Amino acid sequence: MFGKNGEMKGKEFKEFFIDNLKDIYWAEKELTRALPEMQAAATSPQAAAAFEKHTRETERHVQLVEQVFQALEVEPETKTCPAMEGLVKEAKEIIKDTDKDSFIRDAGLILAAQKVEHYEIATYGTLRIFSRYLGDQEVTALLEQILSNEKETDVSLTVIAEDFINAKAAEE
Repeated sequence: MFGKNGEMKGKEFKEFFIDNLKDIYWAEKELTRALPEMQAAATSPQAAAAFEKHTRETERHVQLVEQVFQALEVEPETKTCPAMEGLVKEAKEIIKDTDKDSFIRDAGLILAAQKVEHYEIATYGTLRIFSRYLGDQEVTALLEQILSNEKETDVSLTVIAEDFINAKAAEE
């Protein structure tokens, strides 16, 4: 398949895909550093456990993204993700701006974590669709695995918040 100027069709699209893969790879690596800080700052054992679990899952996502690079026969490389940089900064500000040992802090940390999840869900969902157009079933399957896990994490954070954290925060 050749397009204008005799170049292979889809080459730019694949490069665009890989560029965005580098972005989310950086984001996942940044999260592996930020989530333990959120865990340490959490008030409730449930929130701390959720952040610990999220850290382990994020470490697994880093490995899965590396598998995507491998399947594409591309060396894993990061590219600074301004969106994740901002979301991590916001989480750190929540820690700074809330009282230690407060449920307001936990509610804020869950808010920050869910913003991260929604960013990741949007990114992985789009990359998965892109990979379908690139025709790589292995890459699509890996991205679907990550996407499914991101959605599960978002739901579990919602459950923790709605079960008791938000109610306790509202009482403070």
